[in-house]
Amino acid sequence: MLYLSEILIQHHDLESFEDLVQVVRARGQGGERFFSMDVPPPFADTPENWDAVLEAAFTEVRAR
Repeated sequence: MLYLSEILIQHHDLESFEDLVQVVRARGQGGERFFSMDVPPPFADTPENWDAVLEAAFTEVRAR
């Protein structure tokens, strides 16, 4: 199980929500099977639908 809090701790150098999306997408491509959004992203540019955006980024490779 991959947790959003784990990503944020491991990648403390992220500067924006879009940077986070790229990391989540890469982790989804890397074979992680499950993703839990246990904390909200702390970025000023985080959209209201952040959970849907991250879920889509995580699963998009498997959907193809």
